[in-house]
Amino acid sequence: MEKRINISKIEPTGYKAVIALDKFIESTPLTRKHNDLIKIRASQINGCAYCIDLHTKDARKAGETEQRIYALNAWRETPFFSEEERAILALTEEVTLISNHVSDTTYKSAASLFNESYLAQIILAIITINAWNRIGIATGLMPV
Repeated sequence: MEKRINISKIEPTGYKAVIALDKFIESTPLTRKHNDLIKIRASQINGCAYCIDLHTKDARKAGETEQRIYALNAWRETPFFSEEERAILALTEEVTLISNHVSDTTYKSAASLFNESYLAQIILAIITINAWNRIGIATGLMPV
């Protein structure tokens, strides 16, 4: 792949705004485990190799199991994820694949399990990783 622009150098103010959103998410009560699942699953859907590599490594360091990471793209077919995690994963998929919209069923399922503030944090975390995926893919970031 040809070398592409480095957004952090070309438009540092815009890049820092995305970092600020990421830092905000990290400052909320959204659990590390939930945020890791969101980051990995959205990155799998979007095909962002850089983010998949980064966030699976981070999740492992935080105690996530290999089994759950490997099964994440087939989470519906496994017993490895809690009801809350399943709601988060379903919402992550539908927000990431937004052209299909977020179904009332998926939204209501998540809303029944989380208070409004936590649900807002989940949605913001999904939006944030999707922004990072698009930066990584558009600029050709590669795992190292």
